[in-house]
Order: sequence, then C-alpha cells, then structure tokens
Amino acid sequence: MTGALHELTATDAARRIAEGSLTSQELVRACLERIEARESVVQAWTFLDPELALAQAQARDATLPVGPLHGVPVGVKDAFDTYDMPTEYGSSLYASHRPRRDAAPVALARGDGAVVLGKTVTTEFAFFAPGKTRNPHDPSRTPGGSSSGSAAAVADCMVPAAFGAQTAGSVIRPAAYCGVVGFKPSFGRIPRSGVWPLAESLDTLGTLGRTVEDAALLAASASGRASMRGAGPAHPPPRIGLYKTHDWERAAPESRAAVEDAARILDEASARLSDVPLSDSFTGLVQAHALVMAYEASHTFAHELRENRDALSRELVALLEQGLATSPDDYAAALRERDAAVPELARIFEEVDVLLTPSVIGEAPLGLGSTGDPLFNRAWTLLGTPAIHLPGFSGPNGMPVGVQLVGPVGGDERLLTAARWAEERLSSRRPRARPARSA
Repeated sequence: MTGALHELTATDAARRIAEGSLTSQELVRACLERIEARESVVQAWTFLDPELALAQAQARDATLPVGPLHGVPVGVKDAFDTYDMPTEYGSSLYASHRPRRDAAPVALARGDGAVVLGKTVTTEFAFFAPGKTRNPHDPSRTPGGSSSGSAAAVADCMVPAAFGAQTAGSVIRPAAYCGVVGFKPSFGRIPRSGVWPLAESLDTLGTLGRTVEDAALLAASASGRASMRGAGPAHPPPRIGLYKTHDWERAAPESRAAVEDAARILDEASARLSDVPLSDSFTGLVQAHALVMAYEASHTFAHELRENRDALSRELVALLEQGLATSPDDYAAALRERDAAVPELARIFEEVDVLLTPSVIGEAPLGLGSTGDPLFNRAWTLLGTPAIHLPGFSGPNGMPVGVQLVGPVGGDERLLTAARWAEERLSSRRPRARPARSA
C-alpha cells in the first residue's frame, strides 16, 4: 500500500494530504518502514517512538489542515529541545534529558501541522566529535556534521525534511556529503530559543530537504516567514557571480569541476554570469571565524569544562582551551575583520544576485573519525549570509558533489528564488547520486 511513499518530497506530501489523496498515517508508516529497513546501516536516529509518531499523524488526520506542513513528518536534530522526546545534545552528560518545552522552530513547525517523526543524531554539542551516523551512499564514509542524522535521513528517504544548525559548516557540509539540499538562512532568521548554543554570534538554524522547495517549506514555518515558502523560480534569470575564494586551490578536483560545470550550465541557460574578483577584505575571514567560534564556545561551555571536563571529547576540549587562551582584544579584532568585509560584500551584491562557490573541499572523506573540513563555509557563517547547497554532480568515487549559492544578508527570498532556478537547470543536466536501496 505504501509503495514509494517514503520517497515523496515534503511539498508533494503536503499537497496530497491537503487534497485528501494521502493520509499522514500512511506517510508516517512508510517512513517508519524505510527506517526499519535501513537504520541498522545508516544509524541516523537517536530517538524514535513509532507509536508517538503515529499518534501525532492520527491527530493530524482527524482535523482539517492547520498549515502548510499539515501531516508531513520531519526530523529534528537532537540539539533542538522537544517536550515529548528526549534531547541529549549528542552528549552523555545529558542522557535521557527531558526538556519541558519545544524549541521555538519546532513549536512553529508543529503549529503549521508538522509531525515530529523523531530525533536525528547530532555530533557532540553540535561540534566536531562524530556520532554514530554513516553516509547512506557509502557507510564507510562520513555523512558530515554536525547535522549528521538529519542529512543522512533525508538522503536515505527516511523523512522528507529535517532541521539542522550551523556554526561553521554544519548544514551545508552534511548536505553536500549526503547529496541533499541544505539551506542556512541569514543569521537570526530562524529563532534559536530552545536550541543548544555553541557560539552566540555564529549559531544559525537551517533545514535539509530533497529539493529547494522542501528546504524552504520547513524554513518558512520555522521562521514564521511565509515569504520564503513562496519564492518561485527567477524570471528573468538571476545574476550569478562566480566566486572561487582564496582557498580555491585547496578544493579537490571534483569540487572545482562541479563549480565550473555548474557555471557553464547556468551560463548556457541564460544566467547573467560574471566572475567576482577576489577581495583582500575576505582573506582573513576563515581564521577570524575559527577564533570567534573558539572564544565564544569557551564561554558557552564554562560550566561543562569546569565540572565535567573528563566527559567532553578531546576535540571539544581543544576548542575550549583555544578559546580560553584567546584574549578579548584578539576576539574584538576578529569581529572588526568581519565588519570590515561587510561593505565590500554589499557592493558585490549590488552587481549580482547570488554568488556561486564551492560547498566543501570534495567528496565525503573515508572513515568515521572526522566529519570533514568546513573550510568553504566558515566565512559565510561569520558574515551571516544565507547559503544553500545544491546537489547534482558526482565525484570520482560516485559520491555526491554539488555547489553552494550565497546571497546577501537578509536576502533569503532572493537566494531561494535563484536557487530554484538553478536547481531546475542543474538537475536536468546531471543525474543526482542516490543512496543504496538495500542494506
């Protein structure tokens, strides 16, 4: 009966539920069946209660649609509080922790009718220490992090959309490694109340889906901004600036090829493509981001480091020690370096609608001891710009590779409009890699 229902996009599922040709219970059962078949391989979930998920679906089926996500199951990263499910933040320190209320974006999504299917794996406190999740395309490779479970679950058709969060590259990188769309809105666009903090001036909530429309659908509900949901394909074609960054030579051949091939395809499709020259204002942003993150994290985790140091991973302890060794003057200088780049970035976005740039260094690395390098995400997170990963290419090992589009701060709708236009052109020219269908 369920057939390929688990492969429905969130947008198609919401439409079918609204028109009465599909029930939320049918869709949730299909997702649970997919999880049962694949979870032993992918290990994307840290908490699942099928009866609770089906009870939510049954309640949705008993009412008229209350919002655009009515009856659609979503995954919630385990850094987001949920009142009816444990929230452990990827740490043994909070094993079986039960918040008393939902995080704001979860509550807003539920208000629009979403069914919380379960909690997806996060790295420890949304930093670099890996969780149990494997890449669904090749379980010997990392899915990225910190939104590991969300990206893997969406890629493996366990759930149509899921929440993520990014302090360095934690939405874009796992989206790239797993071959799905990852959307990091402008800083502060989705409210962070009830989400575990890491670095207060960097933490940005985002969404993952199999299409731009799906990622926008969940982000619109989580932010209370319906305008993001309505962003349609661009007309006329967008002005796209090709920006290779100062770290272009550190990108693997497959990542450089994806950016160059995407530029060619979009140019042939009548995008107004131009090269954006490298700016001296951007040379130190990667290092500035790393310093800001370490300094702010050392304050966030002051209690855990003092009282529970031995329970923290060596990766997190190293970050916190780096932050404690950073002077307030150096922190202020890093913020000034960020601020100095803002006028130049604004000037660039007077000439182009979005920037086309690498998402990650290359294919998902072999091994599960690391979640990969956020090199090509750090500057955009520091600057607070919206960014989106578009899949559509493959690397030498058949793993997903894609590209990143970046928009101006506050220009989320502009970015999503350009991304939907680009997605149509890229997906029609290159097949997307798909996860294995068997264990």
